[in-house]
Amino acid sequence: MSGDGTHYIFKSSLAGGARRFELTDAGLLWQSTRSQVWPLATIAAIRLSYRPASMQPSRFRMDIENASGQRATMFSTTLHSIAMMARQDDDYRAFVVELHRRLAAAGSRVRLTAGIHPLLYAVGLGVMALIAIALAGLMVRALLTGQFAGALFLAGFAAWFVWQVGNFMRRNRPRSYTFDTLPADVLP
Repeated sequence: MSGDGTHYIFKSSLAGGARRFELTDAGLLWQSTRSQVWPLATIAAIRLSYRPASMQPSRFRMDIENASGQRATMFSTTLHSIAMMARQDDDYRAFVVELHRRLAAAGSRVRLTAGIHPLLYAVGLGVMALIAIALAGLMVRALLTGQFAGALFLAGFAAWFVWQVGNFMRRNRPRSYTFDTLPADVLP
């Protein structure tokens, strides 16, 4: 890695090879199974999101789409083995910041969004509301029947659920951003 934000390499699966992204004078060079160069003027959209995984609870994702609809995905972690995923926070963040800086300098009109798709977010909020209603009903029933250990368990589960899922939903709230205000909650 160069440390200046112009290179980023990660491995997203055991079966495939590493993916390499590089910012060059010609644009965004990326290599997975083949090499492609996207001039910065052809980049149409960037979406930043928070995507924890079972082996890495602090994982971030950037989806880049060009004008012809091709997509490239980058993660802030790299897979070393079936049980080991390593964070690359500084290198990932430096690359994301440098890409945004170059797009801004080129006068790009790229669509910048953060979070997950609004429809998925709405479905997630609905599911969370249903789970909250169910947990509240179970807790009331446990308290009315004197099952205080059950009520305590439900309270603990509710707290864990709000902590985990609430954090995911808070960070992935759908929104637009500008080159000047990169959203900190979807960057390491």
